[in-house]
Amino acid sequence: MVVTDVFLIATGTSTRHVKTLVDDVEFALRKIDRRPIRREGEDYGKWVLLDYGDVVVHVFDQETRDFYELERLWADAPILAFEPTPAEAAAE
Repeated sequence: MVVTDVFLIATGTSTRHVKTLVDDVEFALRKIDRRPIRREGEDYGKWVLLDYGDVVVHVFDQETRDFYELERLWADAPILAFEPTPAEAAAE
């Protein structure tokens, strides 16, 4: 059984940062007409999950990410490194 094609795991530095990252993900994907099937955890800003079906986005604060260690749970899955393009890096 396949759960999803890709897990994207990100870390925010604060509750506000976690929520901002989630907003940015949704904004970027909405541009290509993608909307989450499900979203969870936004009220607390510790761990927000955006489920797009083939892609699941997890945005954590550092303490929660360290506690759950999703990378350990999915250790046998291939890891895809992400390096922003120079234009993306400049926009940050």
